[in-house]
Amino acid sequence: MKFFAILATAAALSPIAAVAHDAIDVVDAYARGANPKAGAAFMVLDNHREVACTLVGVSSDAAAKTELHTHTEVEGVMKMHAIEGGIEVPPGSKHALQRGGDHVMLMGLTAPLEDGMTVALTLDFGDCGTQKIDVPVDNQRAADHAQTPHDHHAAHEGHEGHADH
Repeated sequence: MKFFAILATAAALSPIAAVAHDAIDVVDAYARGANPKAGAAFMVLDNHREVACTLVGVSSDAAAKTELHTHTEVEGVMKMHAIEGGIEVPPGSKHALQRGGDHVMLMGLTAPLEDGMTVALTLDFGDCGTQKIDVPVDNQRAADHAQTPHDHHAAHEGHEGHADH
């Protein structure tokens, strides 16, 4: 019994155990789409690393094109646009990709996003590496409390063809 206690302590202190926590965790990911051509993915990025990591891109076989998007208010109207330079997550910090804010836009879907499906995404964090995740589709999910009231992409100027998510 003493041997197992020593083994457990050694494992907890080993560099391998430390590496397991030196990563970007993706928490509470989901995707949704309101039309057959476009959708979006949302999640929380939790950076456990000691350096800042920047999400510079996302790819998926589920869509012809993926982009990092956000919303900004211009003359009282919320407009959605691509994010230039990526989304930085400082060390030890979290960044929410949420409706009405930063998110992953999926354009030219290969199939409509239906509840129960999963969407495979590859997150590209540049120097911090890539991460593959499977994101469940949840078209019924209510909006997060922290989001802005401007949650409808289809009504936004310049984005009439995107999904209402």
